[in-house]
Amino acid sequence: MSRYALRAASVTAALGLWQLLTGLDVDVWLRFSQFPTVTDVARTLAGRLSGPDYWTDLTDSLTRILGGFLLAAVLGVAGGVLVARSRLAEDLLGPLLEIVRPIPAIALVPVAILLFPSNEQGIVFITFTAAFFPVLVSTRHAVRALTPVWEEAVRTMGGGRWRILGSVVLPGALPGVFGGLSVGIGVSWICVISAEMISGQYGVGYRTWQDYTVVDYPGVFVGMVTIGVLGWLTSTAVELLGRRLTRWLPRTSYGAVARTPRAARAVTAPAPPASAPRAPAPPASGTGPGPGPDSGAGTAAGSGSGKDASRDQLV
Repeated sequence: MSRYALRAASVTAALGLWQLLTGLDVDVWLRFSQFPTVTDVARTLAGRLSGPDYWTDLTDSLTRILGGFLLAAVLGVAGGVLVARSRLAEDLLGPLLEIVRPIPAIALVPVAILLFPSNEQGIVFITFTAAFFPVLVSTRHAVRALTPVWEEAVRTMGGGRWRILGSVVLPGALPGVFGGLSVGIGVSWICVISAEMISGQYGVGYRTWQDYTVVDYPGVFVGMVTIGVLGWLTSTAVELLGRRLTRWLPRTSYGAVARTPRAARAVTAPAPPASAPRAPAPPASGTGPGPGPDSGAGTAAGSGSGKDASRDQLV
């Protein structure tokens, strides 16, 4: 089964389980009888797709999310590089950023209402704040993790500060930057929907909250499904762009790896090395085509015994 078929099967199984639990009004601690069925949600979604309000809300939410996210991407990357490369910038901006960073973006809604003249600008500000800090922190850590040898090599070849920034810092930090962008786009959707529920006039979040106030639960689930699909599409777009700009990175292969049989994986003792050929044994004395090493000794012994015999005969 291919990966896309497996993903489609998982979504279909989840929808089937949802339809089964809500259709049978199952109440086992969790009260599924209060939930609308899949067919009710699909019917409501089909009715809204044919009207103009749904597309107006969709356009407003996308405009807010893209405006705030793009602004956060530019300023977050620039701020992260500046704080990571400049000690003065870290001393001046670091404490202020670390104080503001733990504050939830949705808690800044009252500040946005008081600060900006229109709700539209305040919602974009909330979206910007939600995405800014993940991008900033990821960029800062990615720049600080770069190998100093690369910068020294560029300096050796006569490169200046801007050459190092364009050839070493930004390309080397891209994987970390896109990690922060992937996190930031998800957090942006959470905060823009919350801001639309609180102070918006149009948008997917505003429409979802209005459906809740009039007890239109199928409409609430239509808004939830719309938010999930939009978040998935934008996150996928960021991931694909990151893969496109970091083609030089090695990618993990998810293909099936052939398994080695257990018998073949058993460790066998290595065969002993072949011994060196032995030198041939020297021929015996007196045998062979020529005189051996002991032939001289044998001749001397023979001549000595002959002299002794002749001496005995004379006596």
